[in-house]
Amino acid sequence: MRVIAVKTLKDYWVTYPLSKQALLAWYEEAEEAEWDNPNQLKEQYRSASILSNKRVVFNIHGNSYRLIVDIEYRLRIVFIVWFGTHKQYDKIDASKISYDKAN
Repeated sequence: MRVIAVKTLKDYWVTYPLSKQALLAWYEEAEEAEWDNPNQLKEQYRSASILSNKRVVFNIHGNSYRLIVDIEYRLRIVFIVWFGTHKQYDKIDASKISYDKAN
């Protein structure tokens, strides 16, 4: 999969330094993944929450942080939508947050 945009991930771990290693690990795993559908993703990430055919929430750093992405499985692209603490996540609607509000 191709992760768009790595700079966004870097910005997140500058803001949340404790998340850096976990985000790097997630990024490397996502880049190597070849998910064709949400079921295949769920096999690799059992704790991920599938919100729709393309929207997924990952628990990062022992569930201290949440990463919301949109995935275009056919194109093999993962779009970073939002990242924040678990507490911040509880205040948003993960199914409706858009890219422009995330960055």
